[in-house]
Amino acid sequence: MKIKNGFLLREVAGSYIVVATGALTKSFGGIIKLNETGSFLWKCLSEHTDKDGLVEALTKEYDVSREIAESDVSAFVKTLLDAGVIEE
Repeated sequence: MKIKNGFLLREVAGSYIVVATGALTKSFGGIIKLNETGSFLWKCLSEHTDKDGLVEALTKEYDVSREIAESDVSAFVKTLLDAGVIEE
């Protein structure tokens, strides 16, 4: 899975947001706010990893069980897929 061209992660005043650029600003009318964990997963996605790769990275970076990581990654990916920000 990968981030679609035209979406960028930015840090603004200590918060992380995903914004659209270029022509996508017309069809994507907003921003997605991410917490620190979300921004970490976004950066992992920039390497074109899959769900298993995200779960593995999350369990290595944070003190979290595989079960919780799988649940969190699934919710994160669903949110981004529903928003049209990533593609599988």
